[in-house]
Parts: sequence; structure tokens; C-alpha cells
Amino acid sequence: MAVEHRSYPFPAKPPAAEDRPVSSLIETIPAPDSSDQETLEFLADYESRTLLRFVTIGSVDDGKSTLIGRLLYETGGVFEDQLAAVTSGEGEGEEVINFANLTDGLVAEREQGITIDVAYRYFATKHRKFIIADTPGHVQYTRNMATGASTADAAIILIDARLGVLQQSRRHAYIANLLGIPHLLVAVNKMDLVDFDQGTYEAIVAEFRAFTGQLAFAKVEFFPVSALLGDNVVAASDKTPWFAAAGGKPILEHLETIELASAGDEDRPIFPVQLVSRPNLDFRGYAGTMAAGSLRPGDAIKVLPSGKTSKIERLVTWDGDLPEAFAPMSVTLTLADEIDISRGDVITRVDNDLHVSRRLQATLVWMHDIPLEPGRQYLIKHMTNLVSGTVVAVDHRVDMDTLERVPTQTLALNEIGDVTLSLNRPLILDDYVRDKTAGSFVIIDRVSNVTIAAGMIRGHGEDYQDDGRAVAAALSAEERAARFRQKPAVLWMTGRAGTGKIVVARSLERRLFDAGHQAYVFDPRRISRVERQAQGKALDFLIDAAELAADSGMLVIVAFTSPARSDRDRARERLGERFEFIEAFFDAELPTCRSRLEALGRDPEEASYAYEPPDDPDVMVDGDELDIEREVDRLMRALERRGIIETI
Repeated sequence: MAVEHRSYPFPAKPPAAEDRPVSSLIETIPAPDSSDQETLEFLADYESRTLLRFVTIGSVDDGKSTLIGRLLYETGGVFEDQLAAVTSGEGEGEEVINFANLTDGLVAEREQGITIDVAYRYFATKHRKFIIADTPGHVQYTRNMATGASTADAAIILIDARLGVLQQSRRHAYIANLLGIPHLLVAVNKMDLVDFDQGTYEAIVAEFRAFTGQLAFAKVEFFPVSALLGDNVVAASDKTPWFAAAGGKPILEHLETIELASAGDEDRPIFPVQLVSRPNLDFRGYAGTMAAGSLRPGDAIKVLPSGKTSKIERLVTWDGDLPEAFAPMSVTLTLADEIDISRGDVITRVDNDLHVSRRLQATLVWMHDIPLEPGRQYLIKHMTNLVSGTVVAVDHRVDMDTLERVPTQTLALNEIGDVTLSLNRPLILDDYVRDKTAGSFVIIDRVSNVTIAAGMIRGHGEDYQDDGRAVAAALSAEERAARFRQKPAVLWMTGRAGTGKIVVARSLERRLFDAGHQAYVFDPRRISRVERQAQGKALDFLIDAAELAADSGMLVIVAFTSPARSDRDRARERLGERFEFIEAFFDAELPTCRSRLEALGRDPEEASYAYEPPDDPDVMVDGDELDIEREVDRLMRALERRGIIETI
């Protein structure tokens, strides 16, 4: 069955200016005269003002909607009928404005006194235009907060001066940091309820500054405010002279002076193809929205994932051809060559290093009541692509109180963690820190079609060559080790001959193996080319071999005397750069060592060879009263404390 294509029949060549289609309505509009000059000047000035998008975040009932209502009211952004609807009488003729209701428009929001959905509001000052996203603070609606913050240039996080910093305050700040918002304004609200006490304010500042200091915000500013009364919102407050004396400015004044970052790297254009327009035999165009950068006619481009190259011929719009297209414009491209391109492909410059991969590492914000199930098939929506895939591993989740990485097998509602995904079809992607559009995605449940997670790409697996062939990325030591729930590490056992190194090493290897880990003992009886008492260059082979084994993800146990302290320091310096390095010193009296060697049929004099004990070993083992099981237990605990193996 043929499907009628209703895309606009673009001409094969750009039309002359006089031939461009003009709406009959436009033809009826009279040309402006001198009486319109003031209006035209205002519109020109308004058009020239920069636009700042910001979001209000924080815990529930911290005053986010009230702050926005106050900003709208003070800047003349509220119509008379809107103001009348939120104004009520109180006492003897007094009128009270419920600022929160200027943004909380849903019936359920007004009934419960909380924000549920994201509300967008607009206002302008003489210096700048603003778009505000008012987001909910309730834990249940964290996903709505992430949606509202995803396009923001700055974030205002509100903290109730009575309650201090809450976990939801930390969670929202962490999500804002993940989303790459560079500027964070911390409004310590409801200062009127603590009598504008400077000590209360400074205690909150100190606590939250310590938290945000671990994040990557470009700038964090603090403000003592009362959104209800307007203190330090639009104008400076005479109730906080200590804030003004320290150079503090009202929130609006600070918003007007924030420097805006550029909208991406102009030299790294990304154009995801949304529609192939083929209205007739003379025209083939590729429609979509510029996600990043800019393109011009004549630019050399490549198409991913095929890797085919061509040149931009035209940039077509309804109003005619453009000399340049830049983000976030919607245009139709035509190319100099006929190339097989379909929805989901990406057009970019030939020197752009976008990645094409089926495997990626990402940070997820989980947004659903049902926890993440590794191995389950989900839908991944990325730019104009929709592919299926699975989460093959959950690396960790982030503790919102301490920012520590906590090992876990899943993610529950509102939890944030790092995962590895395997896709059934390759995506054209980039790291989130380089491009937010190509570096972000959402996960959709295949059954309910509900969005259940938002993801930010941190790395990728296999890549593709220009000819479209997949090339697997080299496995890292961490990837190999993660398969066995461990980190690659080197446990270097040192001590005189006869102190019990080898017997403990073998028992430790067996214990690790039985627990599902991968370990290997460098035993002098197996590595005959290296003498037990090897020093200097003779020990280099052992260090090289230990590095290779650790790179394979192994937990390497070296059980050689290695008598020279400088040799052991050299091993620590070299191996410790990439892997965990633990030095275990086995110490025993000479008679004990000699008797053991004699019982093993070895020369007892080996115990008397020169030996330099370590100054500060990581683990000490008593070789005189050697209890093998006890020492293995101690070494296992040492490995667990360092995070080399999971707690057993």
C-alpha cells in the first residue's frame, strides 16, 4: 500500500526573492510610519537582550513558587486579573497576595500547597530576558525536577532557614551538577522566621558549601532572603546589613550579571536526521534540528554510522535558503551526493570525533517505583533514535548525604548511580560534558511506555571506523576485574626465606578463588628464571609480569624475598600508579626461619642472607607464631577495607 508523502515540495533550486511565497495576511500589514518608531525601538531593544534560563530547586515547602511569584510581581510580569485571582483580604482591609499560586496552577497543587508539575514563566528586565522553570521539591516528583533543570543555565536552590540542609536539598544540587548547570544560587529562605539571624545563615552556608565543594559547579553564591516579604530578592534588605557589608547583592541583580556560556562548540556540529524529505524526483532533503554547532553550504560532512562523506549543498527553510544553520534551528539539508541516509543517522563535519557504539557507561537518575532490573530489555531514546538494550552492570549508587559510592546491584526510585548499558543497535553519541544533546538519553519501559530513567553518557565501548566497521575498544583492567567483583591489585609479600610467605600466599589464593575472585601467586617454584633472592634488574621481569597479570584484572600475590628495600619501593612506584599495591612484611627470628628451611630440604643459610626490612609495611605478619588461617583472615580484611574485594 502506497503512503502519501505530505512534506513540503521544496524547489530543486532556491527561488528568487520576488518568487518566495508570502502569506496574504502579511501583504495586508501596512508599513510602519514615524508614529511607530518608539514601539520599533522597544522591540529592537527587547530582541537584543540576552536570554537566561534558570530553575528553582530544593526540598518541598522551601518557598520555590513563592520566590518566583515575588520575582514576577516585582518585575511587572503579572497581569491584573492574575493578581486579583491570588489576592485575598485579611484583617481590616489588608490584602494578602499568595505568590505561590501565580505558578501553582493545578487544582491539586493549590489544594495540597505543593508544586507537582514543572511550571514555566517568563519575565524581563532592562538588562535581560528570563525563562523560569518552577520544579517540585517533593521526593516523589524528582523526575519532574530533572526535566525542568535539563535546559537551565543557572539554578536557584532554596533552603528553609528553620530546617537547614535536607537530603532532598543535596539530591537536587547533585542532579543539577550532573546536568551540567554551571551556576548555583543558594537562597537561604524564610529568614524572617529566624529574625534574620546571621549565625543561623552562616551555619547553613558553611554546611552546604562543604557539600557543593565536592561538586563541579563553576560558581556557588549564597543569599539570605525572605521570598514572602521580598528581602534580598529584587532589592537589598535593610534587615541584613551584614550581608550588604560583605558585598552581597539581591538575587535578581545577580541573575542579570551571570555570564552565559556559549551554546556548544561551533566546530563540532551535530545534526540528527529526523525525516528524509523526497516530495519529487528533483529533491532529496534531510530534515531535522541542529543539536550543536553550525553548518554552511560547502562544508565537508560525513554521515554516521556509515562514514560516507559529501558536502552541504543547500540549507532549505520555508522562508528560503540560509547561508548558515546553527543550534537550535530546524532546517532541511541537501547534499552534493546521493547517500543512503535514514532517520536516526547523524550528519557532522568530517573531522568531528563523534562515537558510534553499542556499549556505553552512563550516570542514571532512576525515576520509577519499580527498581532497575539488570538484564531486562528496555527502550533507550537518544536524539532521533529509539533502540532496545539492557543494563548489564550497576557499578555503584551515590549516597546523597556523603557523596560516597556505594556498591549495589540495582537502583531504586530517585537513586542516582553509574551503570553500563549494552544496546541491540549502535548509537551515534558523545560524552555529556562535551554535548548535552548527543550525551543524554532516557530509558522507557517497553510495556507501559513510561519514562523510567534519565541518563548522561560518561564513556563508551566499541567504536566504528569511517567505513562503518565496528572496532571493539580495548578492555580495561577495571572492566576485567569487575567481572569477578574485585579491583586489580598487587599484594607484595616480602621477608626472609623461611618466614612462611608461600604457604600463606597459597592459602589466600584458595580462599579468594572459593569466594569467586581471580587471584594468582607468583611462586619462586614456578617462576624459575627469577631467583628467590633476586635484586636490581633481575627483579624487573617479576615487576613486568605482575603488571601484565594485574592488567588482566587479576589480584596478583607476589611471594618473593625481594631483599632490597629500593627494589620494593620501585615496584610500589611503578605498579601503584595503576593498581592497588599492598606490602605485607613477614617477620620471624633466624632460628625459626632456619628450622623451617631445613625441614623443607633447603639450605638453612638462606635465612642469613642480607635483608632490608621495610620501614612502613601495610601489613605485618608474625612468622614466629604463624597461624595460617588467622593471617589469611587478616589479609582478606585488608583487601576488603581497601575496596579491592567485596565484603564477604
